Amino acid sequence: MQTTDTILLVRPYLFRRNEETAINNYFQSEEIPPRKINQITTSEFHNFASLLQHAEIRTIVIQDNGKHQTPDSIFPNHVVSFHGDSATLYPMFAYNRRSERNLNYLGQLKMKSFEFEKLNDYSVYEESELFLEGNGALILDRVHRIAYISLSDRAHENLAIIFCNDHGYEPVIFQSFHQFDAQLKLIFHSNMMMSLGTNFCVICWDFIPDIDARIKIEQRLIKTNKEIITISMEQMHQFAGNMVEIKNKNGHPFIWMSTRAFDSLTTSQKIILSRHGMLLHAPLYKY
Repeated sequence: MQTTDTILLVRPYLFRRNEETAINNYFQSEEIPPRKINQITTSEFHNFASLLQHAEIRTIVIQDNGKHQTPDSIFPNHVVSFHGDSATLYPMFAYNRRSERNLNYLGQLKMKSFEFEKLNDYSVYEESELFLEGNGALILDRVHRIAYISLSDRAHENLAIIFCNDHGYEPVIFQSFHQFDAQLKLIFHSNMMMSLGTNFCVICWDFIPDIDARIKIEQRLIKTNKEIITISMEQMHQFAGNMVEIKNKNGHPFIWMSTRAFDSLTTSQKIILSRHGMLLHAPLYKY
């Protein structure tokens, strides 16, 4: 299946601007004091978890207790992913994000009857300065076994190919850029500008300057019967590229996003997306 009815969340403890990731994540802000950011994020977390549970989506929550100084632990999808009976751990660009593995995702999931027969642990590649940050770097078409990967400091081509060979995916590799301080910068995570559902794809073509790469991506999307929803640069900067399809326990599909992303969509885009699932959103501040 392309999607799931069970979500793993990490409750924040000391979420703040991460100085180690800010060097290539240009979306982070220094305008709000760390304590205030953490208060807002904790409130947003509880609201979002409540919405998931109300939609009858199974939610497993792990508490970050702050012991390992992991300000970005609320993004576990970058560190670990799940593939049927196997789990995968990823090498992280920032040193303090590597400590997130100490939260022991697999051990805590085992206590809730989720066990995995095989573990692919790519974290050893950190020693070679090779990184691949999970579902931030990899946009997976799990049904048709295609991995869309936008290269960056957090998504190295050689390791992406190793992942695809190990998991049986065809790699579709490209580069995407956005403008920051009058300069073109690589987009640090593929899922900032591209989201994939069972039968749809949200993508910002304007950030892919290579026409051949655009054609290759579009051909794969058409071949796999994905309805393409094109978003603008401005919508991408409102995080409209960052949404996820989830099913509830009854198999009903939902498409989740931030309220900021939802408000940036046009009426036409919302109508198209609604054909693929109920649109739900929660306020998530931009930090």
